[in-house]
Amino acid sequence: MVDVSELYRRHVAEGRITADPAQEAVLSELDRLVAGLPDPAAMQPKRKTGWRALFGGGASAPEPAQKGLYLWGGVGRGKSMLMDLIVEAAPDRGVRRVHFHEFMQEIQAGLEEARKRGDQDTVRPVAAGVAESVRLLCFDEMQITDIADAMIVGRLFQILFDQGVSIVTTSNRVPEDLYKNGLNRQLFLPFIDLIRERMEIVCLDSDTDYRQNRSTDRQVWFTPADAKAHAGLDALWDELSGGAAPMPCKIEMKGRSFELPACAGKLARAGFWDLCGQPLGPADYLELARRVDALIIDEIPRLGMSNYNEAKRFVTLVDALYEAKVRLIASAATQPEQLYNEGEGSFEFERTASRIREMQDANWGRLDLAG
Repeated sequence: MVDVSELYRRHVAEGRITADPAQEAVLSELDRLVAGLPDPAAMQPKRKTGWRALFGGGASAPEPAQKGLYLWGGVGRGKSMLMDLIVEAAPDRGVRRVHFHEFMQEIQAGLEEARKRGDQDTVRPVAAGVAESVRLLCFDEMQITDIADAMIVGRLFQILFDQGVSIVTTSNRVPEDLYKNGLNRQLFLPFIDLIRERMEIVCLDSDTDYRQNRSTDRQVWFTPADAKAHAGLDALWDELSGGAAPMPCKIEMKGRSFELPACAGKLARAGFWDLCGQPLGPADYLELARRVDALIIDEIPRLGMSNYNEAKRFVTLVDALYEAKVRLIASAATQPEQLYNEGEGSFEFERTASRIREMQDANWGRLDLAG
């Protein structure tokens, strides 16, 4: 185990990252979190002995969770990179980095199992299961848009904190703006108070967006979505598939499925409406991201209130692809930054546009297009 600040200095010296005063100002908080992690042996439950076992029974109470970190700021400022450094600095110390959507899918599945068992308290056993092997949960760009998640996340986090699990998360919003305008938001507000109480709130106030101006040896974003763009996508399909004929394929999970019009090995292609015009959710997109190394999307339209539900699904899809390092190739009505410029959801889309821009880097993701 090493200090995060030491890793940061190494990466700067090796030219892998550029030193940034705003990032450097956060390193002491990350060092604190890593230094407070237990030795691997301490992760095993300790049994009470003697009179404590006679009268108290069971395992001893967990150590209290150290104060977590809520790191917020503009898109592309290096929040995800700093999260990566935590995981790199503390292998085998009970650190888990997970996409927030994926984590909540696991939690919801656990709650369903608890209901089938007839448990009256469904949240506590699920949270206790997480706490058995985790001491620091790392969520990148925590978002809460689902009312089912919003109604349980406060109690879930409270139990995790009580079980000794600390949490670090990034966001491009202050805590008070989480689940903004959500249904029954008044029931969610105690969770914001809990974040303020159990996590340090730090703004990463960098002047530089590190997702911009990356090397793009190969065009992967075609605009406008016209005949020329379609021909460009056809050419990339032929190159990446080795000339394989596109065949439809099904993505199946939990007894249901959806179809992709064109697949060849780890390459898939679909229209925007194939993927975002039907009621798919985070679990579907996460499963898709596990199956492919590259996804070609045809004809992404301008987004706004007229196609709000489809836009929300597109945001969720991009998040799943980004976390899984799936190469995104697409034709669209315009550049990512101009796709969704006004109306509800446009602020959140700034992060999506920034991620799409980063995903265009020649060396990004599972499928290297450099050279």
